[in-house]
Parts: sequence; structure tokens; C-alpha cells
Amino acid sequence: MSITLTRVRHRAPDTMTVGAHLAELRRRVLVTGAVIVVTCTVAFVGYPLILHWLQAPYCRVSPRCALYVTGPLDGLSLRIHVATYAGLFLASPVILWQTWRFVTPGLHRREKRYVVPFVAASIVLFAAGAALALVSLPHALRFLGSVGGPTLRQIYDPNKYVGLVTALMAVFGLTFEFPVVLVALELAGIVSASRLASWRRWALVLIVTGAAVITPSGDPFSMLALAAPLYVFYEVSILIGKVLRR
Repeated sequence: MSITLTRVRHRAPDTMTVGAHLAELRRRVLVTGAVIVVTCTVAFVGYPLILHWLQAPYCRVSPRCALYVTGPLDGLSLRIHVATYAGLFLASPVILWQTWRFVTPGLHRREKRYVVPFVAASIVLFAAGAALALVSLPHALRFLGSVGGPTLRQIYDPNKYVGLVTALMAVFGLTFEFPVVLVALELAGIVSASRLASWRRWALVLIVTGAAVITPSGDPFSMLALAAPLYVFYEVSILIGKVLRR
């Protein structure tokens, strides 16, 4: 009898009704929303520290790294934007966890084993990509400051500056999810490691071209800083696919 009950409990999530799924989705959304509100509030309070951190790459380029507002509401707008971006980033582990808990009932036991490593790898890779974006930002600012000629004086609008920084961090962070996508495709049987290996030359061309297109700053250093690790990720994904498919 106990064995039967245990089996029923294990099967229950897979046989949930539509109403149960909607209730579960509502609960996950509420939890996620509450966490986002808390993290955005924390980021709003800690805005001075966050702005100082975002401004640090600019200060490495120019000792007088002041940002100038031109409207009375620009400061408030900037604080809201920074708090929103930082809050979403801080809440990302919870967002991914709640998403995983929602989709877990529909996964097979073999697929569930990979979910936690995939979620952890996604968070680490996104953070690594965002960190690399900050490292390459001073080079991008030097390039952007010199490309217009020596007669131009740089006075940055904080909203545009933060917009560039967050766009660069988002692009680097999202593209660093590249190996996670490739390994998932390999595990799903959509592509094989041998097929990816045969596509090396085309992959290199597409990676370099894509990095040149999607890099917000448009400078060569940032493009190479993005393209180089992406190709390394491509090779690592091939090795991981060979190991996991054994």
C-alpha cells in the first residue's frame, strides 16, 4: 500500500489538470514578482553604490568622470532604470528557480538531472559575460571618444551612459549563454558533437560577424573580447557533448 501511494505521489505532478497548472503558474508568478519588488527596492536604496560601480570604467578613462543631467526628472529616471536593471539581475536566480520548479513536472527523470547544472551554469556564465563587458568598457569609451576627432569634448548624459553600459552587459551576458544552448541541443539530439566539429570554420565566421553586429559600442576591442570566448565556448560545447552522449 505504501509503495502504491509513493508511486501515485511521484506521478501526481505529471497528471496535473489545467486548473492545477494555472494555479501553480499563478503561485510561481506571485513569488517571482514579490522577489523582484524586494530586489528592486534594495537596488533603489543602494543606487549610489551601484552608480559608482557602473561609473568606474568611465573614471578609468577620464579623471573628470562627471555625468551631467539636462532635465529636472533625469536623476529620478536614472535611479528608477538602474534600480530596475539591478533588481532583475539580483532576482535572476529566483526567476530561473521558479521557472525550473514550474516545468519540472513535465520533465523525465533523466532530463531533471541536468536542470540544476544548466540553471547554475546560466547564472555563472551571464555574470561572467557582464563582468567581461565592464572590463572591455574603458577600451570602448576610448574608441568612441576618439573616433569623432580631437576637437570634441565629451560630456556624458547619465541615462545614455548607463544605457550603453547595461546594453553591453546584457549582450555579453546573453551571448555567454551560447554553450548552454549548444549543449542542450546536443542532449536533445538536434545536433551532434561531430556535426558541430564539422561546422568549425563557418561557426568562426558567424561568431565574428555576429559579435561585430551585436556589440553596442561598435569598437574592435569589445568585438574581439566577445568573439574570442564565444569560439572557445563552441569548442568546449563539442567536448561536453561528446562526454554526455557516451
